[in-house]
Formats: sequence, structure tokens, C-alpha cells
Amino acid sequence: MESTRDGRPTGHVQSVERAIAILEYLARTDWAGVTDVGHALGVHKSTAFRLLSTLESRGLVEQHLQSGKYRLGFGLVHLAHAVTVGPDVTRQAQPGCEWLARHSEETVTLSVLEGYESVTIDQILSTSTVASRTWLGRRTPLHCTSPGKVLLAHLTDAERNSIIFGQHDRYTEYTIVDPDILAAEIDEVRTNGYATTSEEFEEGLSAAAAPVYAADGSVVAAIGLSGPSYRLEGDQLLAAATLVREASEMASAGFGHVADESEDTTEASA
Repeated sequence: MESTRDGRPTGHVQSVERAIAILEYLARTDWAGVTDVGHALGVHKSTAFRLLSTLESRGLVEQHLQSGKYRLGFGLVHLAHAVTVGPDVTRQAQPGCEWLARHSEETVTLSVLEGYESVTIDQILSTSTVASRTWLGRRTPLHCTSPGKVLLAHLTDAERNSIIFGQHDRYTEYTIVDPDILAAEIDEVRTNGYATTSEEFEEGLSAAAAPVYAADGSVVAAIGLSGPSYRLEGDQLLAAATLVREASEMASAGFGHVADESEDTTEASA
């Protein structure tokens, strides 16, 4: 490929390359200041500031009001929605998500598997004044979140075991890191048709989730709700699990899946 004098391929726009480099840098570092970004790109602070300001104006990065630092913005999530492989998951599952939000009054999320992480692609915030944090666009681990457990439970045997018997980060004192205990937990998820967590990923946060099925029975997403543990504990969390199962049936219907009580919930093993 033909290159310019500074080694860059011809036809490449330097400002675009730098903007992409900023997004990649923030994806690795979370919050970063203008000086940090300038050093990472090898450009003057004023150049980094202009690039960040442009990205912020389009919602691709956001600035913390107190610290002045930047991180990735939710505009990237909207761009990601336009990348469609198969059906539009958000649109098809929307009736189930809206029903769950009305009946639970908690924060509702729709998550998909990307790599070996759960990514929230849609969210309806709680109507309560005490609500869970924003999850839209966030990547979360599979072993200690309710959507993650659902997605983990429906991987092939080989993939599931590779994750379960691997290393796990501990986020709270309640995070399950023992492989044997986690394996038993995931077996229950497959049997029950839903997953719950109580302060496993974040202190004071409980959640429940259930799988969203495609017409062929494969799992395309996980629909869930989350809220403060004092509102979701014991019987309340079990009631929430019942709600997410009903919502998952509605969401699955959008993909042409027909619920069958006699259907084997286990997926084909690799």
C-alpha cells in the first residue's frame, strides 16, 4: 500500500484517525483528561481538546462536570444499534421490555452476548426516585450478573465450562468465584428459566433476568430488571423472577418463538 512521508497510508484523513484513536484509548482507560489523551496520541493539548470537543458535540464522548475528564458517550450505543446481524433485537423485544417496566417499576435492561461479556443494548429506567445506575452500553461479567448468568447458561457445554472453571473477579463479598458453586448455580438457571443476583456485582443491587428466544429456540438476548436490594430480596426477588419470565415470553414472541412447557431448555452441546 502506498504511504505518505510520515508512514501513513495515502487516502487516510489524519483527524479521523486521531478521533478513532481517542475512542480506542477511552475504551481502554475509562475516564481520561485532555493532557492524558494528548500524550496518548502524541499531539498538543489544544489539538486533543478540539478533537474531544467535536466528539462530545456528537455524543460520542462525555465530559465529567467536576473533573473535566472524558469517557465514551452513549452516542456510540446508538451507532452500535445500526449494526444489524439478523433481526433487530431491540425492536423485536420492545413489547416485553415495556411490559416489564410497567409491572415492576424497576430498571429494565436488554442484554446480548459479545465475546464473553454481557452488553446492555437497551434500557428503561425505573420510575422510582431511588433507581439503579445507567447500564446502557456497559459491558458486565457473566458470572455475577443476572443477564450474564442467563447468557452463560445457554452457551455450548464447552464454552460454558471454559468460563465457569476459569478465573473470576470478585466484586463484592457475595460474588461467586468458586467454580463448583458457580456450575451448580448455572445448572439452576437452565432448570428454572431465570437467574437472580443479590449484591454479587454491586453492593445494594439485586436483579433478575430470563432468556429471550429466537424462533429456533436459540437464545438471542437476556431481559432483566434491577433495583435496590431492600426492594428486591427474598419473596420480592422471586416475584421479580416470575415477572421477567413472563416478559421474556413476550419478547421471544417478537422473534416468532412459541413457548412450550414440555420443551427441553438445554441447548445443543458442542
